[in-house]
Amino acid sequence: MAEKELFQYNEDSIRTLDWREHIRLRPGMYIGKLGDGSSMDDGIYILLKEVADNSIDEFAMKSGNKIDISITAEGQVTIRDFGRGIPLGKVVDVVSKMNTGGKYDSKVFQKSVGLNGVGTKAVNALSSYFKVTSFREGKMKSAEFAGGHLTKEYKEEKTTELNGTEVVFLPDNTIFKKFHFINEYIENQIWNYCYLNSGLTINFNGKKYFSKNGLFDLLQRKSNDEEIKYPIIHLRGEDIEVALTHTNDYGEDIYSFVNGQHTTQGGTHHQAFREAFVKTIRDFYKKDYDTGDIRQSICAAISVRVQEPVFESQTKTKLGSQYIWSEEGKNGPSVKMFVQEFLSKELDNYLHKNPQIADAIKRKIEQSERERKDMAGIKKLANERAKKANIHNKKLRDCKYHFNDAAEGKQKELIEEMKLGSTVFITEGDSASGSITKSRDVNTQAVFSLRGKPLNCYGLTKKIVYENEEFNLLQHALNIEESIDDLRFNNIVIATDADVDGMHIRLLIMTFFLQFFPDLVKNGHVYILETPLFRVRNKQKTIYCYTDLERRNAIAELGTKPEITRFKGLGEISPEEFAKFIGEDMRKSPVLISDEMPIQKLLEYYMGKNTQQRQDFIIDNLQVEKDLEEELLVV
Repeated sequence: MAEKELFQYNEDSIRTLDWREHIRLRPGMYIGKLGDGSSMDDGIYILLKEVADNSIDEFAMKSGNKIDISITAEGQVTIRDFGRGIPLGKVVDVVSKMNTGGKYDSKVFQKSVGLNGVGTKAVNALSSYFKVTSFREGKMKSAEFAGGHLTKEYKEEKTTELNGTEVVFLPDNTIFKKFHFINEYIENQIWNYCYLNSGLTINFNGKKYFSKNGLFDLLQRKSNDEEIKYPIIHLRGEDIEVALTHTNDYGEDIYSFVNGQHTTQGGTHHQAFREAFVKTIRDFYKKDYDTGDIRQSICAAISVRVQEPVFESQTKTKLGSQYIWSEEGKNGPSVKMFVQEFLSKELDNYLHKNPQIADAIKRKIEQSERERKDMAGIKKLANERAKKANIHNKKLRDCKYHFNDAAEGKQKELIEEMKLGSTVFITEGDSASGSITKSRDVNTQAVFSLRGKPLNCYGLTKKIVYENEEFNLLQHALNIEESIDDLRFNNIVIATDADVDGMHIRLLIMTFFLQFFPDLVKNGHVYILETPLFRVRNKQKTIYCYTDLERRNAIAELGTKPEITRFKGLGEISPEEFAKFIGEDMRKSPVLISDEMPIQKLLEYYMGKNTQQRQDFIIDNLQVEKDLEEELLVV
């Protein structure tokens, strides 16, 4: 009887969820993945962006040129703009009624980012505390919510505050478990807002952000005078802005934006720029250069304004619009044609007026051409070896879903979620690889095993990637030989022992990525796995500790003489325990590059010859600590 009731399908089986329940039950539909804040595309940053986007739209409408953002240590976010302020009678509706907003009339917000009236409602529903206050024409009104439910609505009252809107929210820690904000991610997001909105000032936790020259400033921050091959080219037109140069890095570094939104996964405008740049260069030099040679080492940014943009998801990371504007029964120019015509005219004119820069671009293209031809023989041989090795390749234990999978059909939502979670662990040695392999999620987690310390490739040419079998197999496993466009894993996690040898292996792997595939790091795909150093337990409770402070706190919590285990290597952790450290509560630290130090200088300092500067730093910062085993015995 129980089994019969289990499969019963009748009127009682049908549920209608209200908007709050639906957002909280299916947050991925609204903000992508949840995460804990260690990835730049984790949900807490999307919440911040959804609120900030509304403030940016106010600036775009010539209302208010300043935005104040602050985040407390507990993770509570406050965003205050100085726009027109939400109409006081609609303060509650705007943040709590789906499909309610002021951007449906394209005459008011012709080229806005948020058009669907969903963003702030999602923030409201996914926050344990949410407060909105509107200041408008000498009056103000506030409302407070919890999980999307109105808890208190204040009456209108007089104020001397300037017009604008203030939103305060605290992400719900039952949804965003153990979340934390990483300031570097937020600063990068804020800088992008400033670059795309020249004249806007954003204050974040007391620090001022401002850009006068738009995308030119972006490229100046992302590159370095010593690395670029020629001065940055900066072109502006109606609804389009482009900045570009070439550097010494490998690969392509292209930042694309739509209506002030950073489209991290590209889209029609991104691809249009790549194609248009190649065509313009070929036409200017009247030579059929190879596509890869033209775009090798390019560092560029493109921003376009599109009327009523169509994105491929609510998180707006990939533009799907085919046209610059579209009305019923009529379409404007295609995005591809719009970008092509702009570059064909403006870049062509610029190169004619600046022959020295034109010569520098030509030299860079021909240098890439020579390097490609020099590598052709070894590349062919290495790829043949890799093809044979893939049949019986024991280095890669693959997973089912990958970052470059096409998300279509009935399983589209599932595949999108799995794509974002796709992870490859790079490990060293059979014991560590074995523990991770046995405890991983075979749907989204793969393992690539190194046989020992990889080669220090600092200062070597890309030819070594093909000559070194392990490097070649790794680039094939990641699918990054030509570019990172078809990257197979969203998260590349370096998993090594927490000792001197493990640290050295980490540095060697990071050197490989920074030397030959810096885009992986710049786009936030590379992480370091954190595993516990200690296990402290008694008969009632087990606590895993990642730092010595956590160990001391655990000992204090468990009381008299608990059992303490020091994990010296990943292989010492059983597969059953390892599953806890690479699941939902996995701790991973992103590999971040400071804009203050160019990549080549960074590599030279850490991986070059033993310079006096590095020796002095080690001596000045050397600390002698008690032997850990003796300390544990004392405790």
